[in-house]
Amino acid sequence: MTTVPRLVPLLEQYDFARKRLIDRLTGPVVNSGNGMDVAVSAMTDDEYLWEPVPGCWSVRRRADGPGLQATLLVGAGDWGRDATPPPHPEPAPLTTIAWRLSHLGEQLALRAEYTVGDRKLTRDDYPANGDAASAIAAFDAAAEAWREALLAADDAALDTVGLSTYPYGSDSENPFLDIVWWVNQELLHHGAEIALLRDLYRARTS
Repeated sequence: MTTVPRLVPLLEQYDFARKRLIDRLTGPVVNSGNGMDVAVSAMTDDEYLWEPVPGCWSVRRRADGPGLQATLLVGAGDWGRDATPPPHPEPAPLTTIAWRLSHLGEQLALRAEYTVGDRKLTRDDYPANGDAASAIAAFDAAAEAWREALLAADDAALDTVGLSTYPYGSDSENPFLDIVWWVNQELLHHGAEIALLRDLYRARTS
């Protein structure tokens, strides 16, 4: 199936941002943005769960309960991601790499599910991983699922309001092309946040 022309630049942006984030997490090099490769080490479990300040939201063992200002742990398995029903705390808690990667992966997996899947999964069906390698693999699988959902869209689908019925956003009220744009900015800005946390962690331990 030929990719819809209007989707091509957004898909290219998505692919670049996804690869750049995966490379930033796994190494051995990452594109610096100007075509130069910069050496980077693979993320460790300690770094994945590092809390740069007290009171961070993170991914935690379910047996330990939620963190400060969180009231529940979402996700499948023995670990869960700090969360609370609206209204959310103000100011928002700083979040760890673990929290951000889980949040991104869940969005991608569930949006794919609610676009081309059975539209049954909830946040508690997406795995919350306590180690870096499993979290990266889960994120990459979710990113691929969303990409496949994009490739399934024809030109009419891009203008369809509610093509995605992802229940944790405004997807059902917006044209699908707007959701594609929104997901790209989520990947770009959370990817940048994760990269900054990696830099801060390296400076802390050097």
